[in-house]
Amino acid sequence: MYAANYHRPSTVEEAAQILAGAPEGKYVAGGMTMIPTMKQRLAAPSDIIDLRHIESMKGITVDGRKVRIGAATTHAEVASSAAIKAVCPALCHLAGLIGDPHVRHMGTIGGSIANNDPAADYPAGMLGLGTTIIGNGFQIAADDFFTGLFETALMDGQIITAIEFEAPETAGYEKFPNPASRYAMTGVFVSKGANGVRVAVTGAGSSGVFRHGGMETALAANWSPAALDAVSVDASDLLSDLHGSAEYRANLVKVMAKRAVAAAR
Repeated sequence: MYAANYHRPSTVEEAAQILAGAPEGKYVAGGMTMIPTMKQRLAAPSDIIDLRHIESMKGITVDGRKVRIGAATTHAEVASSAAIKAVCPALCHLAGLIGDPHVRHMGTIGGSIANNDPAADYPAGMLGLGTTIIGNGFQIAADDFFTGLFETALMDGQIITAIEFEAPETAGYEKFPNPASRYAMTGVFVSKGANGVRVAVTGAGSSGVFRHGGMETALAANWSPAALDAVSVDASDLLSDLHGSAEYRANLVKVMAKRAVAAAR
């Protein structure tokens, strides 16, 4: 690992000021990706700015069906939240499937969203719930936030501080995990609510997380696993690697979607 300066700001404003004075600096919100990358000497930031200890970025608030989760909230806290479980148990289920206990107690929802790993679980949850990503001076709908592999709409210096969403009528998430990493080879989040039906797929798209319009149309007409029998999944835009071909993932998308709908029911 290359040497780096460590900073522990107590406010979002302080964190932004530190980064402004360190052009080669990087924010860390759990370090589940950055630290291993640094250990392999594949990244060499001059400064590490740790966001986990900023109190304004922590905590979970549920008001009726409106949910707000601070970006520095860990996966374990989301998974065990009775307040979220009461209105959207699918999100708790998703968080409980991430990595292992160490990852869940260190990794944060904001860090996962900002990193936008194409096999991560949270991007599917954010897109499937139609969340709003909130930060220092911006609010971005999830539909506009995830722009490609490890790419988002975040500008330099911007910090995700929270996510908000209206809990749907029902939702479900199922994934086929890589047995070693527990990343999703394919994961599908489905929801039905006031804004209609949403189906978000992670782990399979060549450009990262995406919504499947065909499945959304089918489920809007008939909210049942059987409604997806006639839906086709195009393999041409899916990932193909040593873990599975694009055709294999196309089949997994359909299988996981049907399981997610069954779980939601």
